[in-house]
Amino acid sequence: MKNNFQNLGLAKLCSWLGMSRQAYYQNSWKAIDTTIEEELVLQQIKQIRQNHPRLGTRKLYEKLQPFMLENGIKMGRDALFNLLAANHLLIRKRKRRITTTNSYHWLRKYPNLIHDFVPKAPNQLWVSDITYWKINTQEHLYISFITDAYSHKIVGYHVAQTLEAIESIQALQMALSAFEGAESHLQLTHHSDRGIQYCSKEYVKLLQDNNIQISMTENGDPLENAIAERVNGIIKEEYLDAYEVNNIKDARELLDSVIQLYNNDRPHLSISNHTPNQVHHSTNPLKTEKLWKNYYQKKTTFVTQCQD
Repeated sequence: MKNNFQNLGLAKLCSWLGMSRQAYYQNSWKAIDTTIEEELVLQQIKQIRQNHPRLGTRKLYEKLQPFMLENGIKMGRDALFNLLAANHLLIRKRKRRITTTNSYHWLRKYPNLIHDFVPKAPNQLWVSDITYWKINTQEHLYISFITDAYSHKIVGYHVAQTLEAIESIQALQMALSAFEGAESHLQLTHHSDRGIQYCSKEYVKLLQDNNIQISMTENGDPLENAIAERVNGIIKEEYLDAYEVNNIKDARELLDSVIQLYNNDRPHLSISNHTPNQVHHSTNPLKTEKLWKNYYQKKTTFVTQCQD
């Protein structure tokens, strides 16, 4: 049968297919162009993922826009999703959780001050959390993060081998170092869970010495500290899990590089696809009422609807 088709003239074959020879050639070149464009996009994706190894489809689509515009490539997000799926490049979410919070202690716990709060500028609300990092088959490290809720910039961080309060204090000191000699942080609120690190005498004193209000979650619901939880997931799932390190020295060097990429090169949907540093240092305020996700209100609405 194959030989019979090869012996047919192009005119007869086109008449069987119900198309002109011009249409046949146009479709053939179109298919070739599409293949070339897809290959170019795949190469660019691989280049992006050298720095952002587990970056999701939506973020990839935003980072690909300048490249596709420069090369005259038209590809929607659904088409990109299909291209990634066909080439086994979709990222699968990993579900796992290790508890790093011990809230069963005698130290003073503070109320949640941010139920209805919407930050309208950087350094009005910092959210803090601690997450574990498994670096080999036998060892876990612990990372303390402090994130600006408005810009999503990680303003302080520290990786350590223990969960002692002194380790989290070093992340706070890094965040505060940007304010040396400044007064702009006096209206700042620090929000965290009720872990013993954040309730410790030393941590609380450092906040109070800098006139920072103290806010804490009131139960174990991750929605009460959703931005901090989300940052934990991004840093681990999109970056750290893609590398192998075997000691604390290498871990600290890798974490430094990852934080730089996150702050300077990773777009966020919740801040209009800007990077955290762009928003943190911009003089043009975001429309926070539309972009800010008030997770506490979202949860309350959901519970009310279920009760109705």
